[in-house]
Amino acid sequence: MSTQADRALPQSLHEAVLSTALVRALHALLPENAVVQVGWDDPQLGRGQDGWPQDGTAGDIWASAGNPAEASHGWEHDGARLLLSVHGAAPSPAWWSLSRQAMELALQRGRQAGQIKALEQAERLQQALFQIADLAGADLEMGEMLRHVHGVLGSLMYAENCYIVEYDDVRDQIRFLYFADQVDDFVADPSVSHDAGQMPRSLTVALLRQGKALSGPSRELLAEAVAQEHDPERGPESLDWLGVPMLRDGRVCGAIVVQSYEQSALYGEAERALLGFVAQHVQTAMDRRQAQVRLEQQVERRTLELQRANRSLQDEVAERRRAEQLQTALYNIAEMAMSADSLAQFYGQVHGVVGRLLDARNFYIALVNARGDGLDFVYSVDEHNSTRAPRAFSRGLTEYVVRHRRPLLASRAQIDALLVTGEVRESGARSHCWLGVPLLRDDEVVGAIVVQSYTDQIAFSVHDQRLLTFVAQNIGTGLARQRDQQQLRSAHAELEKRVEERTRELAEVNDKLLGQIAERLRAEQRLTHQAMHDALTGLPNRLHLLDRLQDALAMARREGGPVFAMLFLDLDRFKLVNDSIGHAAGDRMLVEVAKRIVSMAGDGDVVARLGGDEFAVLLQCPQGLAQALDFGQRLLLALQESMWIAGRELFPSGSLGIALWNPHYRTGEELLRDADAAMYRAKAQGHDRCAIFDEDMREQAMRSLDLEADLRRAINNRDFVPFYQPIVRLSDGEVVGHEALLRWQHERRGLLLPGAFLELGEESGLIEQVDWLIYEQVIAGLADGGRGYVSVNVSPRHFRSADFSSRLFGLLEANDADPRRLRLEITEVALLDDGPHTLRILQGLRERGIQVQLDDFGTGFSALSYLHRFPISTLKIDQSFIAGLHGPEAQSTRALVEGVLSLARTLGIETIGEGIETEAQRQSLFELGCDYGQGYLLGRPAPWTRAVA
Repeated sequence: MSTQADRALPQSLHEAVLSTALVRALHALLPENAVVQVGWDDPQLGRGQDGWPQDGTAGDIWASAGNPAEASHGWEHDGARLLLSVHGAAPSPAWWSLSRQAMELALQRGRQAGQIKALEQAERLQQALFQIADLAGADLEMGEMLRHVHGVLGSLMYAENCYIVEYDDVRDQIRFLYFADQVDDFVADPSVSHDAGQMPRSLTVALLRQGKALSGPSRELLAEAVAQEHDPERGPESLDWLGVPMLRDGRVCGAIVVQSYEQSALYGEAERALLGFVAQHVQTAMDRRQAQVRLEQQVERRTLELQRANRSLQDEVAERRRAEQLQTALYNIAEMAMSADSLAQFYGQVHGVVGRLLDARNFYIALVNARGDGLDFVYSVDEHNSTRAPRAFSRGLTEYVVRHRRPLLASRAQIDALLVTGEVRESGARSHCWLGVPLLRDDEVVGAIVVQSYTDQIAFSVHDQRLLTFVAQNIGTGLARQRDQQQLRSAHAELEKRVEERTRELAEVNDKLLGQIAERLRAEQRLTHQAMHDALTGLPNRLHLLDRLQDALAMARREGGPVFAMLFLDLDRFKLVNDSIGHAAGDRMLVEVAKRIVSMAGDGDVVARLGGDEFAVLLQCPQGLAQALDFGQRLLLALQESMWIAGRELFPSGSLGIALWNPHYRTGEELLRDADAAMYRAKAQGHDRCAIFDEDMREQAMRSLDLEADLRRAINNRDFVPFYQPIVRLSDGEVVGHEALLRWQHERRGLLLPGAFLELGEESGLIEQVDWLIYEQVIAGLADGGRGYVSVNVSPRHFRSADFSSRLFGLLEANDADPRRLRLEITEVALLDDGPHTLRILQGLRERGIQVQLDDFGTGFSALSYLHRFPISTLKIDQSFIAGLHGPEAQSTRALVEGVLSLARTLGIETIGEGIETEAQRQSLFELGCDYGQGYLLGRPAPWTRAVA
């Protein structure tokens, strides 16, 4: 096959080297009846015109035997062979010499033209690769980026019809990321994955599975690659089809395909090589783009988390501001009650204070008159009622509040409902929202304070009701004070002889008011102390500690400021105290621990309880880390001293994390966070010890956080698969079963073993979901047939679930799988948690034919009572004992293994030796009487199709 690119070089040669003008120039020196022909054979330019004669040899001029007027001249020049023939004339030697020079010069020009064209093509290719690399970093969607890539590819070759696919070789699924075709009306959806197994007549599937380029007419390729005829429903037939795979780490991950429906645009080896070279750069660009998208998504997710935390902090700040505003309002009211010259002035000032707390554009104060049979509206500001006349008690909303002695918050609908029942009668303008609270004096209702709204744009809330109620208590006291003062002034004007009596009454009221103010101040101090201290131990709480931390940070940043450290203490096994002897005893233990910590702290140190069994110490340590570490060690020793709680002698212990001040800390939360991380490191190292924070801890925490996020995505994507390791009878080598081992097909890190994520899965509780994904695949595999049993590992967490057995039986019934081919492997920890409950579960499993194997026997408590109480069918001897059969302590290990095997035979329990890796180990186990074996010597874990089916 040839293409336009193939024909470009000969056409260039014909025009630049052996053009018609050259032939005419040579012919002009000969008679008119002469015929001139030229030919060449060159490694760089190929063979042209008539080519080199098959029976000729290089040499001088020769003539045709039958016609002396016919002569040819052939010679070699610079690695090429040239041919010049003349018919119908006998040229002179000078003509031959001139023609020879012209031919050689044309050859040189042709080669130069070819080299220029090759350089131009290389430059275009380099520019195209640069453009593809730039597209990977551009802010474009994947589809838009691939559209530009298509344009770049079209500048290098014929690519009007092009599509790009992504391939998941594990799931055997295809996604069409980009599709452009002039004839095919197929519309690609990049979000839809197609099952490759359901596309038997697809050249694309054949290309992906074979992993090598395919080229040629689509009809011929279908016959050769998939042994199928062309199906018009699968798309139009192309005259030439070229596809190359895209590889990642040696595995096929996608392909680029171009095709032509025109005879003038066909593909050759040059296009195949070009497309393959471009494909790998496109794959690299796609990988970079996808990695950038994932990074942007992660950044966006982290930004949202920070925004949520910021909103929560802003809400807390707003709440504190509202509390400060309320406190200021109460102070103002108390001050106005003492400083106002008249009731009218006091009412106006009260209105101003309330208006700063809520919308009070429509506000009035109503007081029960002296006779007790009506209301006096002593102050009123309203959009519709400029004045409010006194009135006798009626069925108004204000009287409703006075009568029921409680606040009323009513919307328009609630007011209408009260009108229907006859509870109230509305007078004046219709309110959209009405809020009134009673005014009290010595537990007696003396009136009401009311705000209302005439528009649906303003509505009062329960928060406004509580706020106004709280303010009303102080207003009532102020009103009483002002009314008493007014009455005193009136009485003084009427009767001077009662001045002394009224003055005495005023003094009594003033003392009462001052007492109330003092009590409120004391209450405020108590509230402040309670807000900043722990109620149980009396120690400062987290809020107080953070305030002191900010002060310490500010002082430490100054030149020569004091050095300090944050110590984070968590009691070990404190939950056991609460669960065993009660929470009251646990509280007394916390109080005693607090006393011990305080007794060791210095004057400038701060000891705080953060909650639960967590304590923190802000320690001044001028001598640096050594002083902080010495204090931590002495603190742990002090904790270890015995204490008597609820008649029991307890020996508490704790895990301690230390974070030393560093200039990079900006807030106290960061320092407390790092001390907390160091504490968890100490707890992980075995409790009752100190750990010092370093950057590795922060990086490990970030890695654990990322791994947990990957784990959750992997559960949603079902990226966990079982690998099966055979279990072999040692007597004859026959495979009797398999153990299903967990593997994670990580999207970036490839296949992961359980050791890389199992601990995190247990801590986060996600391992249960992972286990059920494996159980579903194993049981589905059992239903497909095969022989022997398959054992699965069961975490102790499953035995705490009430529906474990029913869910497992449901899977077996749904897949119509034989329960006798399924075995469960448990550890001794599962038997310790809740023995009676676990026993009931295991007995129920055995009744359904599911046998239970005890894994890692000998590494835990290994109580013989387990083998009598629980229905255990098989013991699996831990691989550490198998490895020790031929180690330094081979004799004692052999005796131990022999004892286990003897015990199992006595109880009629089968035995499996784990981790057999050498022939000597297998032979020793066989001689000792072990029934079965498992290990790399007998078979490595493999997927289902290779291991079991």
